[in-house]
Amino acid sequence: MIKTARNKINKNLRVVVSIVLIALGSFGFLSFVDNDFEFGKNLDIFASLFRELTIYYVDETDPGQLIESGIDGMLESLDPYTTFIPESEMEDHRFAITGQYGGIGSLIRKRGNQVLVAEPYEGFPAEKAGLRAGDIILKVDGKEINGKNTSEVSKVLKGQPGTVVKLLIKREGREKPFEAVITREEIKIKSVPHYGILEDGIGYIKLNNFTSKALVEVKAALNKLRDEHELNGLIFDLRGNPGGLLRESVNIVNLFVEKGEEIVSTRGKLQSLAKVHRAINAPVDTQVPLVVLVNRNSASASEIVSGAIQDLDRGVIVGQKTFGKGLVQQTVKLTYNTQLKVTTAKYYIPSGRCIQALDYTNRNSDGSVGKIPDSLMTEFKTKNGRSVFDGGGIEPGVKTERPKRSNIAARLLSRMLIFDYANKYRREHDTISSARDFKLKDEDYEDFVSFLKDKEYDYATGSERKLKELKEIAEKEKYFEDAKGEYEALEKKLTHSNEEDLIKFKDEIVRLLEGEIAVRYYFQQGRIEAALMDDIEVLKGLEVLKDEAWYASILEGTYESKALEKEKE
Repeated sequence: MIKTARNKINKNLRVVVSIVLIALGSFGFLSFVDNDFEFGKNLDIFASLFRELTIYYVDETDPGQLIESGIDGMLESLDPYTTFIPESEMEDHRFAITGQYGGIGSLIRKRGNQVLVAEPYEGFPAEKAGLRAGDIILKVDGKEINGKNTSEVSKVLKGQPGTVVKLLIKREGREKPFEAVITREEIKIKSVPHYGILEDGIGYIKLNNFTSKALVEVKAALNKLRDEHELNGLIFDLRGNPGGLLRESVNIVNLFVEKGEEIVSTRGKLQSLAKVHRAINAPVDTQVPLVVLVNRNSASASEIVSGAIQDLDRGVIVGQKTFGKGLVQQTVKLTYNTQLKVTTAKYYIPSGRCIQALDYTNRNSDGSVGKIPDSLMTEFKTKNGRSVFDGGGIEPGVKTERPKRSNIAARLLSRMLIFDYANKYRREHDTISSARDFKLKDEDYEDFVSFLKDKEYDYATGSERKLKELKEIAEKEKYFEDAKGEYEALEKKLTHSNEEDLIKFKDEIVRLLEGEIAVRYYFQQGRIEAALMDDIEVLKGLEVLKDEAWYASILEGTYESKALEKEKE
């Protein structure tokens, strides 16, 4: 019996070793190993451990799961971007590169045990079939999905274009569930969800990611703005853009800089991976004043674009410090339709700096760059001689602070009450004005407040939590009775009221409602348009572009903040 088990394990082991050797061989890796004996020794230890563990471990083991855990553990000791892509995740990987997949074209989200349609994509099967945000998916092809997670439901909704999927849908306001028969299509998500003119001839282009179509879409948007308007400036929005293909970032910078300019270079262990990427095409516009918007979630290719624009003094960067990812990944095919995404090089923008965070672990809670000590940062110079620094992320020329979301707004969002009211509004109003012009009336807000009457959305503020902690400590230390009167007076002042907060934070809540309602009529583009003219970074970008002297002083390196100027006065 043990012999049979050993034969089975040896078969699995041969597969594992083959995968490892093929993966390493695809790099020509063996010729780069400093000590072939050490390499072979450790691979043999791994193989023998796997064999004996699988034979003798007291409970049944899953060989595939053991190996995948081992792979994950090995890669965890490296940078966070070197990852193993199992066959089950290949479709998601392809989507990240191409922006395309076969499916119905809709975002879905979970609420309790239910899966809801969150946002159908304009012009795709879900929207054509009449699905709306808030629709509850009860069954897919006759099978109950109650209790399944969004990943499981997403897999069954996706499929080959031309195939049919049947959904049983429950919609508020309709007495009985209804069936939606949807023919899947190739879903192509736009890299540029919105572009247009803001005011005074200043254009705006939003880029969500650097897929294989990013250049084509950005160039088309830029040309249309130039053809149809006298373009006096351009705001290029890369906020929340996680990056993508390096070649797309190089070609997009090329739209704004002269042919021959160095945009980015890559350097790695292998000489074959060292390359200088230059602008090889004729630019579209090297003169239009340019502002690039970034934030903590602008990463990778977004940082190549914003960093190159900054280093070449081609435009002004506005927003918050970027994520800090200066590493280049390459995907390597392994056996059994799996892949390894491996960091092969670091990239360096025109000034010579690498914006990779010095410490992978020293990051903010959202993953962006943490505080880097000045002593660890190196100074570089832009084309005009301005000082810029490495050490993690692109530092904007004009910084903005994102306002902190109020407790009540965060609670209304997390409880999906903004989402639910937008659905209610859509059921009661067939049309609205354009997303940019749509404004919620006072009576609509009063209706929203009434809508909340029987909803649960209470929360504890930071002040209330700290006050409670103080009471507990004072009680333990026997001081509370002496301070009880003062405590109760302070508690009365600090305890929030939902009703009062709905008034106090009305403007913030109204903006959230307007954005969510705009999505019901104009989809993702509606959300962007609805928010534009109240957007802190967009407003700051407009301010910079309208003030020619300010814009020029930033690029010349003579800029001092307006706050500093006022102090001098």
